[in-house]
Amino acid sequence: MKTKIIKFSLALLFTFGSFVLLAQGPPPPPGDPHGGNNDIPGGGAPVGSGLAIILTLGAAYGVRKVYLHFKEEKSTLEE
Repeated sequence: MKTKIIKFSLALLFTFGSFVLLAQGPPPPPGDPHGGNNDIPGGGAPVGSGLAIILTLGAAYGVRKVYLHFKEEKSTLEE
């Protein structure tokens, strides 16, 4: 019962505490986005190469999980 009261109290604190807390004001607006050598507003970060890296790492992780699953299944069948 005591843990339920503590959990309920914390939930109320976090819920209503977020209404009271104030955030910092917004930053000042940026200057001319087309000024300088960069023609792309917001910068020119290469998204394509990062996406390829994340997809490759995700595929490698999936292959490893499948390999470990079949390795574990094989060891349980041998016993």
